[in-house]
Amino acid sequence: MYDFANSGYTTVVITAVFNAYFVAEIAGNAPWATFVWTLALAVSYALIIVTAPVLGAYADARAAKKRLLLATTVGCVLFTAALASARRGDVALAFALVAVSNFFFGSGENLIAAFLPEIAREDALGRVSGWGWSLGYIGGLVSLGACLAYVSFAQARGAPATEFVPGTMLITAAIFALASLPTFLLLRERAVPVATAGAGIARTTFARLGETLRHARRYADLQRFLICLVFYQAGIQTVVALAAIYAQQAMGFTTRDTLILILIVNITAATGAFLFGVVQDRIGHVRTIVLTLLGWLMAVVLAWAAQGPVLFWIAANLVGLCLGSSQSAGRALVGYLSPPARTGEFFGLWGLAVKLSSILGPVTYGLVTWISGGEHRLAILVTGVYFVIGIAIVAGVDVSRGRRAALEAY
Repeated sequence: MYDFANSGYTTVVITAVFNAYFVAEIAGNAPWATFVWTLALAVSYALIIVTAPVLGAYADARAAKKRLLLATTVGCVLFTAALASARRGDVALAFALVAVSNFFFGSGENLIAAFLPEIAREDALGRVSGWGWSLGYIGGLVSLGACLAYVSFAQARGAPATEFVPGTMLITAAIFALASLPTFLLLRERAVPVATAGAGIARTTFARLGETLRHARRYADLQRFLICLVFYQAGIQTVVALAAIYAQQAMGFTTRDTLILILIVNITAATGAFLFGVVQDRIGHVRTIVLTLLGWLMAVVLAWAAQGPVLFWIAANLVGLCLGSSQSAGRALVGYLSPPARTGEFFGLWGLAVKLSSILGPVTYGLVTWISGGEHRLAILVTGVYFVIGIAIVAGVDVSRGRRAALEAY
């Protein structure tokens, strides 16, 4: 249910509505607008990179995943609602609100992922992760559908984007808050505290991090996969953060067209996450990830080549199919390769890798569009290189060896 709850934020704010609104309205389609949008995301991800391992280690030491998750949820909900106050020309305000809200979202994403090994057997990590990710896309559909209904109503009355986009931020924040309640009412914290409060907890937190770094060689396959994540997630995060901008700037889509596109893609993504979760447990983690990355590469080439809506719609739905499956497969593999006593800590490192990629990919796209004078097609083609690198690295991950290292470490 938390996957259901938080997906509205990334779907509406990062992927479908506010990103394009920021570029077209708040920044007035300035040549630097796309780059500044990616820079706002980069700042938030840099903050997560700095804090994620420490938060993860603290959560393990104090069995505090649920308490920290509540704090990040409240933060994301409040700052998402605050986005409604950003108007044309409020670049600095919108920049700050996006950076802070996305920081809380990303931190919560790491914390909820750390519950996975507690609630799924090791032979079902792929399925359970896939179910959660699939339900997450349904949550994204609910938020997006509510926003689409509101936008259609507002446009029928002749309202401009400056009037109806702020309302979508309030809708998204409200759905996030309500849908997250089952998590905080029903989910148990099964971890056991291993440290006391006060100065002792700080020492324990940093000691655990230091020990992980000192014994990094034990987790060579996990390390390799985390490096792989940085590259292939750079491609994924670029598409997630810039899909609506590409649709409107390169393909001429309206806000309503983009909402419908993302709505359909979410259905495809939910299907992909559900089906590939089962496939992953049957054919293996690495093969599943390679398969999805090949699909991503094909989708990027199709989007670059598309001159009309038909080919672009095909590319978008291929993205959806690969989006849910690749995200779910990566989360499950990190859980499989992590020492059972340190899931919070290692999912913090997973979050670090994903957030580093979220800086690398979108900023690359933003720089290419700025330097090339707005060539979004060139930028999306460059994005495909990250998937090629990811395939090359993940092929060297030995899952069996990595799992043995995780189980024998403690």
